[in-house]
Amino acid sequence: MDIWQLNVFCKVVELKSFSKAGNTIHLSQPTVSSHVRDLEEHFGCRLVDRLSKEVIPTKAGELLYRYARKMIALRDETETALAEFHGRIKGRLVIGGSTIPGVHILPKIIGSFIKEYQEVTISLVIGDTEKIVSDTLSGISELGIVGAKTGDKRVLQEKLIEDDMRLIVPENHKWAKRKHISVQMLCEESFIVRESGSGTLKSLKYNLTQAGYSIEQLKIVAEMGSTEAVIQGIKNGVGVSILSAVAVSDELSSGILKSLAIEGLSLKRSFYLTLHKYRSASPLSQVFINFLKKELAENKKSL
Repeated sequence: MDIWQLNVFCKVVELKSFSKAGNTIHLSQPTVSSHVRDLEEHFGCRLVDRLSKEVIPTKAGELLYRYARKMIALRDETETALAEFHGRIKGRLVIGGSTIPGVHILPKIIGSFIKEYQEVTISLVIGDTEKIVSDTLSGISELGIVGAKTGDKRVLQEKLIEDDMRLIVPENHKWAKRKHISVQMLCEESFIVRESGSGTLKSLKYNLTQAGYSIEQLKIVAEMGSTEAVIQGIKNGVGVSILSAVAVSDELSSGILKSLAIEGLSLKRSFYLTLHKYRSASPLSQVFINFLKKELAENKKSL
């Protein structure tokens, strides 16, 4: 067993495919299969189940995956620390981002960062808030940016950005020319929600409660696993929804979708830098955090 084999195994688990893992790390599918088979022989058990369309880790595979990610993270941290000792910023950093920051905010900042620090490689993992918090706690990601606070005492969170959510409707909707509606009107309209682990849904539940309502009062017709899926649902008349204005900026600019306020309901929320409370940040992680805060501050001044 070596770190490279563990890295190959992690890619197979994350991408749920031998071929996709091979394409990512530039290995043939038989070579990837051989590495996983060597690990199974080493540990004396099956690590993945090969289903018809995807590869799923067994219970033993899930256990190995958690420890393998920690070992890989420790390797990356070691390389970064030694590079830092020699006065260089070098290494690999895994960052988690929930849907809005992961898709609409972090890529631009990461692009600027790696232009300045050309010996750094960054891996951006995108998932809902619960996944990103879980990955941060397990050591898969060294830090995350998410759209909701967590009650887990092992997590340290710092507010980075404020986000303005809006009620989003299609251009031909009966409310399309309105500036705002009441909460009661919203409760009578078909509504699409994000999945249970999303920061968008958590923020919506919290804001409804603060206004004296509950999520159960909405006429929920669909639950969707991504912001893009919700946007497509709105466009195709499934229902309306509350989304970040950042996520639908192109559609709002073109007029395909319209945004409204809701009387008496705050739709403000924040994105939070999320770290493991009891794990020291690596030098590379700290450099990125400082860069992130500087970029966000400069962007805020330019608005």
